[in-house]
Amino acid sequence: MDKAGSLAFKYRGGIWTVLFLAVLLMAKPSEARIWPGLVFVLFGQAIRFWAAGTITLYRGEEVKAKQLVTWGPYAFCRNPLYVGNGLIGLGWCFLSGNMWAFLVFILFFTGLYGLLVIPHEEKFLAESFKQDFKEYSRCVGRFFPKKLPSSNTIAGPFRFDVLWRSERHSFIVTCVGTILFLTLRWLG
Repeated sequence: MDKAGSLAFKYRGGIWTVLFLAVLLMAKPSEARIWPGLVFVLFGQAIRFWAAGTITLYRGEEVKAKQLVTWGPYAFCRNPLYVGNGLIGLGWCFLSGNMWAFLVFILFFTGLYGLLVIPHEEKFLAESFKQDFKEYSRCVGRFFPKKLPSSNTIAGPFRFDVLWRSERHSFIVTCVGTILFLTLRWLG
């Protein structure tokens, strides 16, 4: 399973593109679902911005970390980048107007992140940061807060240069994907 997790981590961007195309092909846009979809996409991207600016090593084909980040959005959950992806994906499902897209997305998200990528990353973190990661995992949920963190736990370094370097590609993909859904609505 670790080899599959390593491959899923390495190709997660391409795999995410396949999901997007599947949801796009299923699209039957509805005006009533545009605003909920846009809210999910914007909120998901905002979480991704916060998370990406909080960590120093982010992009790459292999898991790596210089330190265990436990502040900012990582004080709420261990995987805020993937929570952001999940919200963007749900937003695209709303924008698609097809209820089957939600089922496809949930199965995809659970398989890619829940079964492959996150266990692979957490194995690396557990081996690298031993007791610190064990304590962090005990106190902070994978996707949802176990408790609300204190304000001093949330505070920590945030670097706009890291955010720009590491998140601009994902941001462009999110914008283009969202525009494609909106274009389908106005063409349909």
